[in-house]
Amino acid sequence: MTALEYRHVLVARDGDTVRITMNRPDRRNALSGEHLAELLASFRAAGETDATGIVLGAHGPVFSAGHDFADVAARDLLGVRELLTLCTELMSTIESVPQVVIARVHGLATAAGCQLVASCDLAVAAESAGFALPGGKGGWFCHTPAVPVARAVGRKRLMELALTGDPIDAHTAEQWGLINRAVPDAELDTAVSELLARATRGSRASKALGKRTLYRQLDRPEADAYALALEVMAAAAQLPGAREGMAAFLEKRPPLWRD
Repeated sequence: MTALEYRHVLVARDGDTVRITMNRPDRRNALSGEHLAELLASFRAAGETDATGIVLGAHGPVFSAGHDFADVAARDLLGVRELLTLCTELMSTIESVPQVVIARVHGLATAAGCQLVASCDLAVAAESAGFALPGGKGGWFCHTPAVPVARAVGRKRLMELALTGDPIDAHTAEQWGLINRAVPDAELDTAVSELLARATRGSRASKALGKRTLYRQLDRPEADAYALALEVMAAAAQLPGAREGMAAFLEKRPPLWRD
C-alpha cells in the first residue's frame, strides 16, 4: 500500500495512522471514475491493516471540487449510474472500515467533496475552508451528496445548502454539525492529530464494533435502535477489551490493550 500504486492518491503509514491524500491538484481533486476507484481501493487496503486511524486529506488549493464533469459528460445513463454507484460504495466503505476516519479539510469541499467530508467519522477544517452543494444553482442537483450531509446538519440547513448552492464557511459548518472543529490554518495538522489521538484510545476491537453499531442505529426508530444497541452491548461485555477495561478500573491500574 504505497503511493506508487496510484495515480491520483498518495498513501502513507505514519505509526498507527494511514494517511490517504487526494493528489489531483490540477483538476481541483475532482472525483473522476479512476480517482474514485483509487480512493476506494486505498480505503479497503487501509481497513485491512492494524492501523487505528485514517486521515483523508488533499494536496493543492482545494480539498475536492466534487465529481469531474469531464468524466460525467462523457458517459451515458448507465455510465453515470456506474460512476455514482462507485462513489456510494466509497462512502459506505469509509463508514464500514474498522478505523476512525477523520477528514483534514482545507480550501473548498463542494458537492461530492462535501459528501466525502460528511461521510467521514470526524472532520477538522481550516478556517479558510468552505463547504457547498452547488448543484442547487446549476443544472445538476446534488442528490447523492445531500444524503450524508442531511444526516449531519438536519433538514432546514440541508435545504439551505442544497437549494441555494451557496457555500458556508468553516465556522458555520462547525455550528451546523458538518465538521467537528474549525481552526486557524496553521493549526490544522495539530488539531487533526489531537482529535484523532483522543478518538483512537482504548481497545481497537471495541472501537470497531462501536463504530459499526453507531452507524447501524443512527437512522432507526428509537425503540429499534435500543434493541440493536442492547444486544450488541451485552455481547461486547464478553470481549477481551471490555474485560480488561473493567478489570483495570476495579484493580485501579492502567489498562493493557491487546487488541
